[in-house]
Amino acid sequence: MDKILINDLVARGIIGVNEDERVKPQEICINVVLYVDLRAAGESDDLDESVSYSAVAKKLLAHAETAGRLTVEALAADLARLCLEDPRVRKVQVRVEKPQAVRFARSVGVEIERARGE
Repeated sequence: MDKILINDLVARGIIGVNEDERVKPQEICINVVLYVDLRAAGESDDLDESVSYSAVAKKLLAHAETAGRLTVEALAADLARLCLEDPRVRKVQVRVEKPQAVRFARSVGVEIERARGE
């Protein structure tokens, strides 16, 4: 299966359970792998035959910056659902990380995988 990659997309939003995390937006790093059949787009060189990574990235950013989720798990599930709204996306992997959330760690986060019809 072909893949569209969106790497290190950085949003600023409310995420977390601690009191200070509910007030001040923090960085949220998002990585997405969209599993899509890209053969038609490769043959035609027509964006309409593919999934626009720019449009997907904008949708992901808008949601991450306004959702106000408590957990990275819930945000990752939201983002996976958004990606699967496009019928051409058969499967998606989403990784959501909070940089510097834990002392001595570059980041902490989760990675999930969801497929159409699950």
